[in-house]
Amino acid sequence: MAGKFIKGALVEFTEAFLVPLPNVIVFQFNPETMTHTWSQAAADTTGRQGEQGNPLAVKGVPGESFSFSLAMDAGDVIASGSPVVAGLASASGVYSRLAALELLLYPVPSPTGGLLGTVSAAANVSVSAGGVSAGASAAAQDAEVPKGQLPTVLFVWGPGRILPVRVTTLTITERLYDTLLNPTHAEAQIGLQVLTPTELKAVSGPLADLAKVAYDYSQGLRQVLAVANLANAADSILGMLPV
Repeated sequence: MAGKFIKGALVEFTEAFLVPLPNVIVFQFNPETMTHTWSQAAADTTGRQGEQGNPLAVKGVPGESFSFSLAMDAGDVIASGSPVVAGLASASGVYSRLAALELLLYPVPSPTGGLLGTVSAAANVSVSAGGVSAGASAAAQDAEVPKGQLPTVLFVWGPGRILPVRVTTLTITERLYDTLLNPTHAEAQIGLQVLTPTELKAVSGPLADLAKVAYDYSQGLRQVLAVANLANAADSILGMLPV
């Protein structure tokens, strides 16, 4: 009997009723191909005054990203899913899965508030006996309000690759619809950017500590596997020798 495949997933934690609830998007079908892209970190050519910086120095770690396509089909869920999941697919097709993916691109409120931008001078007025007057100072005319932050997501691709990422691109192609025009088959092109240690310092919320642990775990495993590859390198060198 063929073994059961582990399915990939995207995991996000959101605050609801003061309790962090996981938004787990399990891949209905694992992508057959995935593009793993690396980009070198920016060069650090700054040096002491009057001295040229090191041309080989870089600022931070290289950039790392993933891109792949996910297929979704409501018919397969209705035929093989649990009664609750099958009922949801019958009522809304794959729209619930698409909506969960779409929300990964929306900023979430910071722990201290939710609005974006600044409060304009029009909102800074006071009522006095003589009528309505503007705020007393220019500083009060443009008051900052808390900003939102893109959600931190865990990209889970097997036990050896669990990485904190943010969703950078999402392109959805809807192919078939039910009688209520809910999409019943769709493909989603997804781009993920792995967070760097510097960016992880700015992560807040219920996923902050878990994101740092996941990054350290995946990076540590990568280093272990790189050391294990030395056995292949030694074997290759011995095969190149004339004796």
